[in-house]
Amino acid sequence: MVTGASAGIGAATARVLAEDGFHVVLGARRLDRLTALADEIDGTPISLDVTDAESVEAFVTRVPECRVLVNNAGGARGLERVDAADEDDWRWMWEANVLGTLRLTKALLPRLIASGDGHVVTVTSVAATEIYDGGAGYTSAKHAQSALHRTLRGEHLGDPVRFTEILPGMVETDFSVTRFGGDADRAAKVYEGLTPLTAEDVAEVIGFAVGRPWHVNLDQIVMKPRAQASASRAHRE
Repeated sequence: MVTGASAGIGAATARVLAEDGFHVVLGARRLDRLTALADEIDGTPISLDVTDAESVEAFVTRVPECRVLVNNAGGARGLERVDAADEDDWRWMWEANVLGTLRLTKALLPRLIASGDGHVVTVTSVAATEIYDGGAGYTSAKHAQSALHRTLRGEHLGDPVRFTEILPGMVETDFSVTRFGGDADRAAKVYEGLTPLTAEDVAEVIGFAVGRPWHVNLDQIVMKPRAQASASRAHRE
């Protein structure tokens, strides 16, 4: 089960898991894209908006069993200072990144445990451990999402379920386009002068973590482009 599977890291992860033999349930708002991907990998597309509790509830009723949950849905909106913060943008970021992860994980944990070898993978960000000017809405949401995920590791110690957090740095997907309200030119400047990670890079790491033996738990995996040292420091040609 992969959330945010209509593009980017989610779509790439769905392809990797399908290649590894999983039947992948794809969840996202853009059902047309999901359907095309599902046809490609022989998966199951289901409309899902993680910010809507009713949508999550309807989705979960169609997933009778689950061994792997990839919490990938989320994102950023805006890059304003705290003194200019847009509360609607903050509210969406917390709903998408934090409460969305809570809703899906809470609902599917019984099925993950019942599988006998469950695995929850949550895609956070280097923003879950760092802060930067203009990023408080996103970094605060990612810090909270990370805290939620890491808490589960202790609460379910002894249960047949693993928990892996993936913390990517700069990945060139639709992330920055969404952050900047569809401004593709501004988004492109984020990656100028360096080679960022790709969605496929992150998906391969997720597939590797899921493919470890049942007794091996890769707790946290931080990954960045070679040219990036931190959330706010990178080398550009």
